This record gives sequence, C-alpha cells and structure tokens, in this order.
Amino acid sequence: MAKQSTAKQLVIEPEPASKERIPYWIKIVTVFFLGWVALYATRTILNPIMGDIQQEFGLSNAKLGMIMSLFFLGYAALNIPSGIMGDKIGKKRVLVPGVILFGVFAAITGMMPTFFFFMSSWLMVGIFQGFFYGPSYGLSSEAIPKHRITLGSAIINSGMAFGTSLGYFISSYTVHEFGMSWRTPFFIIAIPVVLIGLAMWWVVKDKPKTKAEKASENNGQKLKLGELFKNRNLIAAYITIFCAIYAFFVVITWIPFYLEHERGITGGSVAFVSSLVPWAAVPGSILFSWIADKMGKRKPVLLVMMPLSIIALVSIVIFDNMGVLYAALIGYGIFGKISTNPVLVAVIADNAPKHAYSTSFGVYNFIGMCGSILAPFITGYLTDVTGSLNTGFYFAAILLVVGTVAVMFIKEDKRPNVEGSHA
Repeated sequence: MAKQSTAKQLVIEPEPASKERIPYWIKIVTVFFLGWVALYATRTILNPIMGDIQQEFGLSNAKLGMIMSLFFLGYAALNIPSGIMGDKIGKKRVLVPGVILFGVFAAITGMMPTFFFFMSSWLMVGIFQGFFYGPSYGLSSEAIPKHRITLGSAIINSGMAFGTSLGYFISSYTVHEFGMSWRTPFFIIAIPVVLIGLAMWWVVKDKPKTKAEKASENNGQKLKLGELFKNRNLIAAYITIFCAIYAFFVVITWIPFYLEHERGITGGSVAFVSSLVPWAAVPGSILFSWIADKMGKRKPVLLVMMPLSIIALVSIVIFDNMGVLYAALIGYGIFGKISTNPVLVAVIADNAPKHAYSTSFGVYNFIGMCGSILAPFITGYLTDVTGSLNTGFYFAAILLVVGTVAVMFIKEDKRPNVEGSHA
C-alpha cells in the first residue's frame, strides 16, 4: 500500500507545477499594467480634443479645465471608500465591476448631447475609475515578492505611460487626421476597457480574510484612518505625491492645448510630441525603481529625481526653442510623477499597516489625486487671468519644491515592514 501511495504521489505532483508555470505575481503585474493603460487612455482621449469640445459647448478656459477637475473629483472621492470596501468584502469584488463600468460610461459620454449631460456621464467614468487604485495596489503588494516590490510597481505604473500615449493618438488621429467626430474616441476606447475588466476577473485571485485572520493580523483592533497620519514617512509621501500629481496633470491635461495654441503644432504631431513624456517615463521608472530596490532605500533616489523634474518642468515653457522643448518633455518624463510614483508606492508599502494595505493605498492616492482635481481648473483660471499658460506651469514647479522638502523628512531607519529598520 505504501508503494502504491508513493506512486500516486509521483503521478500527481507535476500537475500543479505546470499550472504555476507563470508565477501568479507576474500575472498580477501584467493585468494591472493593462489596467493603468485602460485608465489613462480613457482619461487622455479628452486632452487632444479639448479645443473641439470648447468650441462645441462655448466654454472658457476655466470651464474647459473644469471637465477634468470634476472627473478627478469623482475619482478621488471613491479612492478611500473603495479601499475600505476592498479590505472588507474582497478587493476583486470592488475592482472588476469598477473597470467594466467606467468602460461602459466612456461610451455613454460620447453620446451626450449637452454639456451638463456630458459632464454628468464623464463624472461617472471618474467615479468608477476610483474603484481601481486601492484594491489593485493592495493585491499587487500582497502578491509581488518584497525584493521585487518597487520594480513590479514600476512595471504596473508604466501602463500610465502607454495609456497616456494611446489616448493622445486615438483622439489626434481619429479627429484631427481622419476628420471624425470628437465623440468617436469615447466609443473606441470603451471596447478594450471592458475586455481588460474581464481579464482581471479571470486572473485575479482574492479570498476575503476571515474575521479570525483579520483579528490576528491587527491584534483585534480596527484601523482608524487617523493612525495613518501619525507616521512621519506616510505624511511625507502624501505631501510629495500631491505635489507630483498636481504638476503631472498640468502637463498631461494642458500640453496638447499648449502645443497647438502656443507652439503652433497641429494634428498627429501633437500626439507625438505630447507622448514624449509618457514614453520617456517607461525606462526612467524602471531604472530608478531598480536602483531603489538595489539600495533598499527610497529617499536618496527621490532627492535626485524631484529637483531634476522641477528643472525639466520649467524648461518646457521658459525657453522658446523646439529642441529645448523636446528635451524638457523627455526629461520630465524620466524624472517626473510616473517615475517617482513607484518609489513612493514602495514608501507606503514599507510603512503602511499590512492588514489595511488597500485602505492605505486608497488614502495615498486620494490625497495625491486632489492635485489632479485642482490642477486643470487652476491652470485654466491662471491662463484666463494672466493671458499665458506659462503661469500654471510655474505654479506647478513651486509645488514640486514643496514636495522635495517633504522628501527630506523621510526617515528610512523607521520602516515597520522592512527588516533591519527600527519601528
């Protein structure tokens, strides 16, 4: 009987190994990379056609900027609730419906006949995109090996670059090159978004924790949001991401409009030049994340990246030279928000309560995305008041200085989730 049992074991052992030929964490990184492609492609289809929308509805620059500000208000407002829901009922149950529904509402937005209904539907896209961040980073932080956390987050994060570029090209070519209606890009993007949502449903494994497991992880205590603001490193990361995201959304929201109206670049060339930022961010993000993982520290990397991103941002508008403009956009891509975000995500992963990763990342992104709520409207308002879009870029650079100062307060000898650190 013993021999038969051994023989049976030898027969069935290879089967589970074949199922895990691709590690689960790589599948997670891949599907969440596609998630960011979906989010940013949907957002940025709007930017190259802002002039068309402005003309259709007769909008001022401030009202034009308000389109994205209202979108991000909905997005940011759902970050913390979706994180809490993810920790309570299961991250997958929050994540998948959100992705599918924001794809559906993207198509509905393209059908809206008036500015009010257009804004209402676009707000719903933002709300359902708000279901993504906390649950996705909670799942990825649990799945990715600790020594790969920054690099894995960088690969996921690079989906923002691909999505941003994809959104620019869809709108620029369908509307300005092929002469289609400005509503067409909303219909085009909806299809891949829904398919990506279905891919997440198939790939993601998420078992909500039992009450006993939650009690064991948290010593029987519930997380209070105020506790997150007692950690010096988390506070520094919150301030930094707010400033970085504000500057980033000044760039990606207004750069197509700026290129067309201030630099005389039109058509498909707008998409190409605007895409210099996200494409440059891909190698920059992976390189600096690899360095941060190699060093085991985040602060020194951030203190190099933040000042260089300030120089690049100011150079976009201060020099009246196309060569400098291209170099500045590439430089901002390498050192700006897309590249700094995975390093800041690692700061959160190093310091956040493990039993509430989804909530912690939701708070992080909520605070950061408050910058995205303010940036489009304030930049449009400053343009109306001063007559120049440059003012909005300078204001964004000032905020990046504040973010750099915040990084200086990070203490890397006090990281609860890192071995060798003193809590």
